[in-house]
Amino acid sequence: KLLPPDRVDAQSVRRFEREVVATARLRHPNTVAIFDYGRTPEGVFYYAMEYLDGLTIDELVEREGPLPPARVIWLLSQVCASLDEAHHFGLVHRDIKPANIMVIGHTAAYDHVKVLDFGLVKTLAAAPGGSLSQADELTGTPLYMAPEVISKPDGAEPASDLYAVAAVGYYMLTGKHVFDGRTVVEVCADHLHTAPTPIHARVGRPVPAELEAVIMQGLAKAPGARPASAA
Repeated sequence: KLLPPDRVDAQSVRRFEREVVATARLRHPNTVAIFDYGRTPEGVFYYAMEYLDGLTIDELVEREGPLPPARVIWLLSQVCASLDEAHHFGLVHRDIKPANIMVIGHTAAYDHVKVLDFGLVKTLAAAPGGSLSQADELTGTPLYMAPEVISKPDGAEPASDLYAVAAVGYYMLTGKHVFDGRTVVEVCADHLHTAPTPIHARVGRPVPAELEAVIMQGLAKAPGARPASAA
């Protein structure tokens, strides 16, 4: 990843550096590895990460359609394992979505997940000067954004990541987003106020009850009603 100084402002550079420092601390095999970072003689900030040859969840579902429940469980369990380490370090990803989850190997027997792009990561123990996000700035992807992040953009917490994980699970099982509003405003309003359609009703066929229950619990409006941790 490269960040040329003539194309970005100082805040973007700080956020980019924060991404590198945060991600470089993580060692879980389901998190993309950072090998090096620094600046070129021309002042371009960069970092080098492991090369990954695979498909994002977006690409996987587009190619294969809704995924079998057993495969969804395997993929989600790896995402949660990556986030469990990050949360242990006090880091919240804030942009979990299908495009930020890569699957290495294209068969269910060998699916290995890598969680990508901690560029929006937030440190729970705020640094002096507070967050880099503006108070009125939505940071993340609305289709996977937890209600508390919409109502208070700087309010991301581990439970917010779990909401996004549940939304990704919903997408993998159904091939559809939890909410499909025509505008960003409609999608945000649905996350805040609308109960999601149960997965079995959305796909018109039975879904394992325990799997559906934990995903629907992850989509609870109140952070405290979601699973207690990624683990």
